[in-house]
Amino acid sequence: MDSRRVIVTGGAGFIGSHLIERLVAAGERVLVVDDVSTGSWTNLANLEGHPALERVESTVSGWAGLDAAVSGAKAVFHLAAAVGVELVVNAPRQTIETNLRETEAVLDAASQARTPVVFTSTSEVYGKSDKPWFSEEDDLLIGPPTLSRWSYACSKLLDEFLALACHAERGVPIVIGRLFNIVGPRQSGRHGMVLPRFAAAARAGHPLRVFGDGRQTRCLCHVDDCVEALLRLWKCPAAVGQIVNIGHDEEVTILRLAEMVIEECGTDSTIERVPYEAAYRSGFQDMPRRRPDLRKLESLTGFRPQASAQEVVRRVVRISPG
Repeated sequence: MDSRRVIVTGGAGFIGSHLIERLVAAGERVLVVDDVSTGSWTNLANLEGHPALERVESTVSGWAGLDAAVSGAKAVFHLAAAVGVELVVNAPRQTIETNLRETEAVLDAASQARTPVVFTSTSEVYGKSDKPWFSEEDDLLIGPPTLSRWSYACSKLLDEFLALACHAERGVPIVIGRLFNIVGPRQSGRHGMVLPRFAAAARAGHPLRVFGDGRQTRCLCHVDDCVEALLRLWKCPAAVGQIVNIGHDEEVTILRLAEMVIEECGTDSTIERVPYEAAYRSGFQDMPRRRPDLRKLESLTGFRPQASAQEVVRRVVRISPG
C-alpha cells in the first residue's frame, strides 16, 4: 500500500472525524489539520494514540509545514471552513476570510506536486432557486450582499471557481462535492444545525423551536453515506474536474422533522414557531427547499445515499448527547 499520508483539513469536525475513521480502517495513514475553532479533538477519541493518525492544531493557512506535507501527500480532503448559520449571519467577514484563505492555501500547496484534492462545498451555493431539485449544471441565484446570510454561499462558490481554475490551469486533480444537510453522531447544535438542536431540546423536554412556518423542506443525509460518497469520488478518475451533489433526495418539512424527533424521543415536548426576525437579524432569507439531483453521483460512483429521513432521525436521537 502507498505509504504516503492522506491529509484531512477540518478533520476534528463531525464529518471529518467520520471520514478519518474510515480512512484509518482502510489502512491509510492520516494527517489531520484543524484549529478546533468549531470542531473538537474529542471527535477523534476513538483513534487516540493510533499510530496511523497524526494531528496538527493550526489553521491551514497558518501552518508552516503545509506546502511540504501536501506536496508529499497521497491526497487532501479539504473540509476546513466556517460552519453554522449563526456564525455565518453574525460574523460574515470571518466567514468570507476563513473560507477563501484556507482554500487558497490548500490549492497553492497542492499545485506544487499536483496532489489530488477532494473539496467539500455546499448546497448553499444554489441560493434562492425555487427549482424542484438542484442539478450541478444549474444557474445559481444568490441573494443581495446587504444580507450577510449569503456571505457563506458566495465564499464557497468562489472556492469552487478557484478549485476548478487550479484544475484547468495547473493540472491539479480536483473533485468538488456539494453537501446537502449532512447529519449524524458528533454534530453539534451550537452553531444552529437543526437536527441536533431538536434532539437536545426533546431529550430535555423543552419546546422545539421551528423558525418561520415550518413548511420549508430539507433532505437529510447521514454522515456515513456522505463519507462513502466522498471516498468513492476520490477513487473515481471520471470525477476529476467535476462538481457532484452529495445528499439524500427524500424531502421532509422542518415541522414534520420536529414531530419525528418528538415521536422518536417519546417526550412531551411541544413545538414553538419562532419568526425569523426573532431568531436572526432582520431580513434573513431562508431557502424553501433544498433537494439534490443525485444522477451524477450515481452515474460516477454507482452509489446513492441509503438512510431514510426516519432512519436518520432514529440514529441521531438514540445516540448520547454531544
